[in-house]
Amino acid sequence: MEHKTIDRFRGCLYGQAIGDALGLGTEFMTDEDIAWKYPHGLQHYKQIYQDRHRKRWEIGDWTDDTDMMLCIADEVIEDKGVNFYNIARHFKDWANGTPMGIGENTYKVLMIGDYVEHPFDVSHKVWEMSKCQSAANGGLMRTSVVGLFPKEVRTCAENICRLTHYDPRCVGSCVIVSELIHALVYGMQPPTLFQIKSLAQLYDAEICEYVDKAWCESDVKNLVDYDHMGYTLVTLSVALWTYWHTTSFVDGLLVVVNAGGDADTNAAVACAVLGAKYGYSSIPNEYIEGLLYKESLDKTIDSLLNICIKPIL
Repeated sequence: MEHKTIDRFRGCLYGQAIGDALGLGTEFMTDEDIAWKYPHGLQHYKQIYQDRHRKRWEIGDWTDDTDMMLCIADEVIEDKGVNFYNIARHFKDWANGTPMGIGENTYKVLMIGDYVEHPFDVSHKVWEMSKCQSAANGGLMRTSVVGLFPKEVRTCAENICRLTHYDPRCVGSCVIVSELIHALVYGMQPPTLFQIKSLAQLYDAEICEYVDKAWCESDVKNLVDYDHMGYTLVTLSVALWTYWHTTSFVDGLLVVVNAGGDADTNAAVACAVLGAKYGYSSIPNEYIEGLLYKESLDKTIDSLLNICIKPIL
């Protein structure tokens, strides 16, 4: 049991980083773009087309999705627990550096002067200023690590999402993915379709529509909405589709990456779930060794294991 739990724990965070790093290669691309740049599909980091957007990152680097997940992880390691205000401080420190790929909503929230002192108030105010319409996937993209917490997963997922994304569709998305990852990693019965929809209803009925789409669609490309690429429910539906309809980590990784759209975020979330389902041992070595900051990620995971896993095994 202990070995399998650790394998899935490690697989979750590696899945996030790998999906993010490879997904960058097709981020914002349409089917036509992908067919032109990758006639045989994108499969390896070294294939990533170096246009003006992508060449800002080195091959094997991840984007803001994993950067922000690591902000959460670093706070948990620092405090040996969860302090929402300290997570906000980590977000702010990251944003004050060189936050490559930072989303519009996240940027608006983090750049307000008293954010660190009043993160929830600031986040709520920015949401209100959008006429309560902003529901970007910037909360969902980083939530994988929350699913690894040993307890209070739902409460933590809600509050960590609300540090920047206050919309209930964002919050519900984070709770669903975090709870699913938690069940997979800790060897519990994963939530059924009915249970996921019941959970979704607690936040926003629209979430259920996207859960149903994920369950019923035969092709993930039908879920990738180019007009709403950064929408939290599109990313949620892609992740759930991959969990339900693919048969291995690599199968899920490549189908999501080659679907285009907001591919780095879609693949980061989907592959965090797949890593939790199939484990680190299921991930081909080339994807692990090809990560630019593998050693740093290993140190973070080992520190988190000592806090989250070792005390309860």
